[in-house]
Amino acid sequence: MGEQYFVRRPASHRRAGEIHVLIRGLPFTFRTDAGVFSRGGLDRGTELLIEALQVASRDSILDLGCGYGAIGIVASRLSTGGHVVLTDVNERAIELTRANLEANGVGNADVRLGGLYAPVEGMAFHHIVSNPPIRAGRGIVDRIVAEAPDHLLPGGSLWLVARTRQGAPALQSRMEHAFGNATIAKRGSGFKVLRSVKSGA
Repeated sequence: MGEQYFVRRPASHRRAGEIHVLIRGLPFTFRTDAGVFSRGGLDRGTELLIEALQVASRDSILDLGCGYGAIGIVASRLSTGGHVVLTDVNERAIELTRANLEANGVGNADVRLGGLYAPVEGMAFHHIVSNPPIRAGRGIVDRIVAEAPDHLLPGGSLWLVARTRQGAPALQSRMEHAFGNATIAKRGSGFKVLRSVKSGA
């Protein structure tokens, strides 16, 4: 397997691309490159997560491990009066996300470089959304789940997606342990979108 997309500075040669997609009835353009997850097109897990996402017009959203920004950019259109923060440890991903915010006319979002929750220390959101990097190892995924409650407002939701046969059952169990609840929000094409809600709404 080649270089992974969760390194800080990808060494792979640049192979810029551009994809055009219609998501939730809205057109989007995403610039992609080598060294970033799913450069050839929107992967089905991400697409399913976007389809499942339920946000209100003034919600705050964290796109954790944003890649080239697809989830957060769509979320910014769904929460037009809210705010989205997109984070990634990959410098190339951050560069692409900034370009994609501009390309899609997004003004209610900002991009931050850093691992896991470090870029949003002290902040809390209505939603945390992520297509977690399962290949980065269990420790990383465990931290995404375990530390999520500290970065959610009461009643806020953690939304994650995983392959049904490659991690979804274990991920759902971890979310159940951290939140006391974990439901399947959507399933399809071999993926499950999982949602946990922080108590206290």
